Amino acid sequence: MPSTETETDPAAAELAESIDLRRELADTRVGEVLDRLDAELIGLTPVKLRIRQIAALLLVDRVRRRVGLTSGTPTLHMSFTGNPGTGKTTVAQRMAEILHALGYLRKGHLVSVTRDDLVGQYIGHTAPKTKEVLKKAMGGVLFIDEAYYLYRPENERDYGQEAVEILLQVMENQRDDLVVILAGYTDRMDRFFRSNPGFRSRIAHHIDFPDYSDQELMAITETMMQTQNYHFSPGGAAAFRDYIAARRQQPHFANARSIRNALDRMRLRHANRHFAGGAAVSLADLSTIEAEDVLASRVFTGASRPETAR
Repeated sequence: MPSTETETDPAAAELAESIDLRRELADTRVGEVLDRLDAELIGLTPVKLRIRQIAALLLVDRVRRRVGLTSGTPTLHMSFTGNPGTGKTTVAQRMAEILHALGYLRKGHLVSVTRDDLVGQYIGHTAPKTKEVLKKAMGGVLFIDEAYYLYRPENERDYGQEAVEILLQVMENQRDDLVVILAGYTDRMDRFFRSNPGFRSRIAHHIDFPDYSDQELMAITETMMQTQNYHFSPGGAAAFRDYIAARRQQPHFANARSIRNALDRMRLRHANRHFAGGAAVSLADLSTIEAEDVLASRVFTGASRPETAR
């Protein structure tokens, strides 16, 4: 005798009920990754907002697919533009984790490369180099820093065009298993996209990373110092604020990267100051950066080596 019970499609049943997207978020690691991104990077408000928006889009897309609301696979290749030291690599790492948590990547690892990792120096060298890198990156994110150096058309013996063609093919045909993030200076990336329209058409998300403000750079400095058990004296803090204002006016300033280098040099001067003094030192002495440790920088002494100024 036929059953009088009606079988219910789980997806249809879910459609009949409201879906709690916040609970969906909690069921993944995405919220945790976004919170960590907020904690580890000072500032970058527009970047963090854009990453949250992308995560929300992909979370909703994931729910839609589960309940049968099919749509095309989203294009996830990205472009990160901005000056050095603005957190592009860190954000790429967190993006890989988000994509893995939402099921868009099998592994969620990050492979970071430059031109030298992809382009060979003689005929027949580029293809195997590029394919080996792509093999390592499959299932994750391939982050190409200073991507505009991939191909140098002014050099007739440049083999970068072969790497470009392989990348474009893989970005199109294997976009379900690899996300490519191109990174570099804003103006140079604009020129790169104009001369390589195939890349622009495959990029879904263009994210610009702003420079840090003086206040944000000071906060970054203090965070770095805390992790190494250092702190400024009042005079040292005032001197370093002056350092930031002066250093960022010089060439080759690299935001947080330059701050990290400056801190290394301050620690060196701090250590040598106490060692040269010959007297016993206290725990406070060993952890306090004074104004003189900052003011001995080339930025203030006028030494003419701005590219390595600390």
